[in-house]
Amino acid sequence: MLKSFKNRLFSFYRTIISSIAFYPSLILAIFIIIAFLFLSIDKSVSTFLRDTAPFLLIDDAESGRIILTTLIGGIISLMVFSFSMVMVLLNQASSNFSPRLLPGLISNRNNQSVLGFYLGTIVYNIIVTIGISPYGEDNTINGFSILIGIILGVGCLGMFIFFIHTISTNIQINNILERIFLTTKDRLRLLIDQERQNEDKLKVNDSSWKIIRSSRSGYFQGVNLNGIMELSEEYGINIKVLPFKGKHLLPNMNVMKIDRSLDDEKVKILKEYIIYSSTEDISDNYVLGIKQITEVGIKAMSPGINDPGTALITLDYLTELFSLRMEVDEYEIYKKVGGESLVQLATVSFSNLMYNCLAAYRQYCKHDLLIMEKIIYMLKYLRRQKAEVDSYLKVIDQQLNIVREDCRLNIENSTDKDRILQLLD
Repeated sequence: MLKSFKNRLFSFYRTIISSIAFYPSLILAIFIIIAFLFLSIDKSVSTFLRDTAPFLLIDDAESGRIILTTLIGGIISLMVFSFSMVMVLLNQASSNFSPRLLPGLISNRNNQSVLGFYLGTIVYNIIVTIGISPYGEDNTINGFSILIGIILGVGCLGMFIFFIHTISTNIQINNILERIFLTTKDRLRLLIDQERQNEDKLKVNDSSWKIIRSSRSGYFQGVNLNGIMELSEEYGINIKVLPFKGKHLLPNMNVMKIDRSLDDEKVKILKEYIIYSSTEDISDNYVLGIKQITEVGIKAMSPGINDPGTALITLDYLTELFSLRMEVDEYEIYKKVGGESLVQLATVSFSNLMYNCLAAYRQYCKHDLLIMEKIIYMLKYLRRQKAEVDSYLKVIDQQLNIVREDCRLNIENSTDKDRILQLLD
């Protein structure tokens, strides 16, 4: 029961931190706490400022209220304008690049921080405005809190300038591609390091292993790895997770294999550690990063955009990512420190990953000499790299043969065709 609760808590945590509203809500809560804190110490601080720097304080209740309400209205207008512009830019990115890029752009931490600062300043000024007494002595006016509200209002102007800079930078396709590339590269390097530290393998005959089937549908986004490693140690079993991240599961599909039987209650607990989600994160799934870069390259070659320069850049990024993928085995093996039981996670095979990626380029770019040349250079470079599995090199040879056939059939100019075939030979 405790393990089931911990796993639900883990799933809830993942859902919360991946929400667009998480950081703005967190910043808003901090501003609310600051508002009540400053109001509680306002009298003593205002007395000190009145003696040392009286020009900083507003002692007239009506003036303080007018200033704060003006700031509240102005910041609301600023916030509406800022995020109306975000929607326009996101629509442009979806049309020109790929709709799959939108989650990464929307969840940008800088934009969320600006939104949180706007909301926090608005709520802070509302709380301070409510606390202003229209009658009474001067010291009943929250002079210090009003001063902080004015400073935060000025700070919103600075955040607006920062926002304009970041949004105009982040929407540029070169920066989008670089962000996806670096995140995907970091994930692949992490897998390479983990594989070098763990020499254990689960390459055994699993035909007699017990199969666990899914009980619901959804997009598979991995498992609660730490939790399932603890379970494997507790139950004394080795586990193979069969679907790869991003695969759509239907009820009663095979999701796991275990090397010995478990009772129904333990099987139910195991299935609770499967993570279903409608969104994907590049930092957890390098395949998604490769797919997004591929989609941008294909979209750039569409007749409405016709941007071969961007397509060439995507192939440069894919070349380095595939060279890193060649250092990773077809499976990811994990084991708890000091433990004996192993957990094997599946991933998209190198053959399928490369075929699906290059098939899209060949379908839409097989008439373009520059793109086909770049693909050939990419494959010849990969052919010279170290491969974790020998079959990876055979996959590259197969792709070179496919490219040769496409070039022979689709490039009509004899000079261009001779140039490509000579490069292949």
